[in-house]
Amino acid sequence: MRLIKLCLLLLVALTLTNCFEDNDDNSIAASEINDFVWKAMNASYLYKVGVPDLANDRFSSDGDYRAYLNQFSTPESIFESLIFDREVVDRFSFIIPNYLDFLQSQQGNSLSTGLEFDFYFKPGSATEVFGIIRLVLNNSAADNQGLQRGQIFDAVNGVPLSENNLSELLNQNSYTLNFATYNDNGTPQVEDDIIESTPNSISLTKQSYTENPIHQVDIIDVDGENVGYIVYNGFNSNFEDQLNSAFGQLLASNVQHLILDLRYNPGGSVNTAAILGSMVTGQFNGQVYSKLIYNEDLQQNNSDFKFVNSFDGNAINSLNLNKIYVLTTDASASASELVINSLDEYIDVVQIGDNTVGKTQASLTLFDSSGFGPNDINPNHTYALQPLIANSVNANDEAVPATGLTPDIALNETPRNYGVLGDINEPLLAAAILDIQALGRNGQVQVEFNAIKKEINLRPFEDQMYIDIEDVFLNRVQFE
Repeated sequence: MRLIKLCLLLLVALTLTNCFEDNDDNSIAASEINDFVWKAMNASYLYKVGVPDLANDRFSSDGDYRAYLNQFSTPESIFESLIFDREVVDRFSFIIPNYLDFLQSQQGNSLSTGLEFDFYFKPGSATEVFGIIRLVLNNSAADNQGLQRGQIFDAVNGVPLSENNLSELLNQNSYTLNFATYNDNGTPQVEDDIIESTPNSISLTKQSYTENPIHQVDIIDVDGENVGYIVYNGFNSNFEDQLNSAFGQLLASNVQHLILDLRYNPGGSVNTAAILGSMVTGQFNGQVYSKLIYNEDLQQNNSDFKFVNSFDGNAINSLNLNKIYVLTTDASASASELVINSLDEYIDVVQIGDNTVGKTQASLTLFDSSGFGPNDINPNHTYALQPLIANSVNANDEAVPATGLTPDIALNETPRNYGVLGDINEPLLAAAILDIQALGRNGQVQVEFNAIKKEINLRPFEDQMYIDIEDVFLNRVQFE
């Protein structure tokens, strides 16, 4: 049956705690936001049992509680104090200073040039850096100026790139990319490769932009069989109709194989991930797709997401496949991993690329309101929380490892082989086609590059898997 609104779920959780009510006689005005942070974390946090300060019997009196809150000078400091094993276990919970901007970004709306980058140290250097455009979003400022995947730059506004200045240079609203070329000197070794600066440059200004996560849909003829190829960059519930239309295109083309490109998909709505899995298959309607497991106080809320044949009254375009190819990089996270982990219990999933991020938990946006929902929010501030509240597992109760999902065919993107998305010679796509043809798996030699992990101009819901607020409060999510 369908779940009651999650605000009621969290209100039930509140009855289990020793929260202290604010009133005219016992005001905690100086720590108003800290009060919200503690109560929300106490009510919902997945790892509550491991944080002594979140225990239901932590405080003996209102005065004790007030003194505790006043220890922290900022909401950020109390929030961080309540995170369990930040470096290893909970790498993903975060506090939101302005939920108005965040909710827009979660739906794909942001101020953006439309570029995503990867960064590497220049061969032979531990300080000099170059960047490569990995993705140009459709109809963005960058797309309209003709920028392309694979272009290399080694300076911004004429300032050479280093690991320490990337964020400062590229988080400006306007900047100029100074382009370079990659010279491999005709050898397979990286050590003698050279990044050569050029006089070419282009200036970009961020614009208000809404991303359609269905980046590309192609039908590829492989030995007389139709192969569907779809680049999907975010599990955004606002674009589920467009996703269904994309699968309708694949269905109308009678595709015998599907290559799902999630290499730059950082995650998103859990429910949208279940809908996508139902589009890939169709033969498992009503069976368990994935599960959410809550903390010890909220075990009654453990729930199952199921394969479905419709959403919002719309029939799903299902391909009824028994095998799928999924392309991944170390930027593939959360709901992307959920899809691989969940489908793998039912069909043959061939993962090609790099290890994924390794995020198995789901989060939810919590507001300073009576039930932590998006109604009647405290108008005195704009803070919200995005804590981990449940573990996501597949039908066999298996979670995604913290080290990520290991590909069946390992093939890393490098500055030498980015290629064009959808081109049959692009290495990851080519590897999938070779396997479809049963011609053996890609034997390309892996060349190691010194990559830099920097989140620059990436989509705002990077490394997230969340329970969509609208799904919850409009009862769109189907649970057992």
